Amino acid sequence: MPDTPIAVRCRVNGIDATLHGHPMTRLLDALRIELHLTGTKEGCGEGECGACSISLDGRLVNSCLVPLVQAGGSEIVTIEGVAQGDRLHAVQEAFIAFGGAQCGICTPGMILAAVTLLERTPNPGEDEVKEALAGNLCRCTGYIRIFEAVLEACRRTRTASDSPGLRREPSAAAERVCATRPALGVGPQRHEKKDGGASR
Repeated sequence: MPDTPIAVRCRVNGIDATLHGHPMTRLLDALRIELHLTGTKEGCGEGECGACSISLDGRLVNSCLVPLVQAGGSEIVTIEGVAQGDRLHAVQEAFIAFGGAQCGICTPGMILAAVTLLERTPNPGEDEVKEALAGNLCRCTGYIRIFEAVLEACRRTRTASDSPGLRREPSAAAERVCATRPALGVGPQRHEKKDGGASR
């Protein structure tokens, strides 16, 4: 692996972006430091807790395990890209209503795991919800409120079929990042590594 810095083009929350760094720079760090997308959290740094979860080409992955070099040409969605402008996703609304978010460290990863589940399985049972969130650790809620929030989001999406999934177009927040970072061109379910291997 060459030690020279690289420039990786990808699409983040519906916006074309170019990330720079050493090929083995963690995607987590590139998103947080270069794009200022700090909603993606670092918990264990070992792919065990799920706090750094993002959607990479439609798969839920731990961004602390993905090297920058493997992100080229990919479609990335972070927690900042889940809402449609000022309209929260049904999962986000349910987390607020049911107290599924407390300290906030695990919340972005939990929400992305839940949204990914509902896109794949629109009407999951409780066991399927538990399995989908098994790679995300929470030390505050005891999980019950989180499970209830996801099941409530499922009920809401059944009664409102236009509830947004993971966004493919820029949100207002993402557009603001573009305006402040013009040089960047910003212009499963177990978590999976880029190569498809399960990390949990």
